[in-house]
Amino acid sequence: MNLLSATLSRVKPSPTIAVSTKAAEMKAAGQDVIGLGAGEPDFDTPDNIKAAAIQAIHDGKNKYTAPDGIPELKQAICAKFNRENGLDYVPAQVSVGTGGKQILYNALMATLNPGDEAVIPAPYWVSYPDMVLLAGGEPVIAEASIETGYKLTPDQLDAAITPKTKWFIFNSPSNPTGAGYSRDELKALTDVLLRHPHVWVMTDDMYEHLAYGDFEFCTPAQVEPQLYDRTLTCNGVSKAYAMTGWRIGYAAGPEKLIAAMRKIQSQSTSNPCSVSQWAAVEALNGTQDFLASNNEVFKRRRDMVVQMLNDARGIVCPTPDGAFYVYPSIADLIGKTTAKGAVIENDEAFATALLEETGVAVVFGAAFGLSPNFRVSYATSDEALKEACTRIQKFCASLS
Repeated sequence: MNLLSATLSRVKPSPTIAVSTKAAEMKAAGQDVIGLGAGEPDFDTPDNIKAAAIQAIHDGKNKYTAPDGIPELKQAICAKFNRENGLDYVPAQVSVGTGGKQILYNALMATLNPGDEAVIPAPYWVSYPDMVLLAGGEPVIAEASIETGYKLTPDQLDAAITPKTKWFIFNSPSNPTGAGYSRDELKALTDVLLRHPHVWVMTDDMYEHLAYGDFEFCTPAQVEPQLYDRTLTCNGVSKAYAMTGWRIGYAAGPEKLIAAMRKIQSQSTSNPCSVSQWAAVEALNGTQDFLASNNEVFKRRRDMVVQMLNDARGIVCPTPDGAFYVYPSIADLIGKTTAKGAVIENDEAFATALLEETGVAVVFGAAFGLSPNFRVSYATSDEALKEACTRIQKFCASLS
């Protein structure tokens, strides 16, 4: 008798976590390792948010809450959507989960039937296809390319939609590429979606506040109000507020969908951490001044990493609009051999050799659905980034 569910065979472990784990093991063994795999800001959570959590503990706000969030946090989320995105929601349209990942998973579990399809642009965050598979659906991958800035074209979206399509999963700025869709580019996609009224939109806006230069963030229901009634707008406090470990994500959408997600959550994890919820209230309602100064640091790091990687032999690295990732192409390095005799057959082989021979940990592109590439997270110190990029340059120069 097989103990494990057949569903488990449909999914794979997270490659980004695997890379971080291997790098940590090498570091623990005394090796000089620079980890560029984790999507986690190196900034600390702002003091006002930490103070709000401490106050919540002192006030005894550490009991069970409603399964999908306290009223105060739902009100803060509604105010945020109105203030920053021009979207009007009421608390009954809001769900709070244990991180953004749970929000997406709940929505897919609540809506997908066997045979239902979800269109996912590639490169994609590693968890999207596997969450669709776990929920019983079928991911349909629509590949963007470096030539379009890793952004899906309207024709590609239209071609990927079938009568079985239930969801279009959208992420801008993107993990892993940092690509951001302008208002005009997003309007072109929403025009396609208007022609397919059976398709719902799941938009992952986790990197909303991490936008650089002239790029201005916008979200689908904001760009095309006719999509409001079939859009789940997802976000969270993890990245912009440096609250990854606090585990608070949220979404707003039609009440019927939110109620279904609440039902799923009530029978799985129940409420997110009560203290984290009160910290998130302060994150959304409190000062936002630190966002600009943090972004200045991220932009400086982005520019340095892009320049240094483009100076490496055989690497082409576009400049991203937001998030804290770059997604360089290594098409010109495939087939080459390292100084220690490893053949660069694909981007996984490149990442493995880079880690073993230089101590730099990156995530290979196949994990994100588009090769041959690799992802660098520049959410770490300038010194570590400069040293890592120097090692990458030397590694590439040594290939034959």
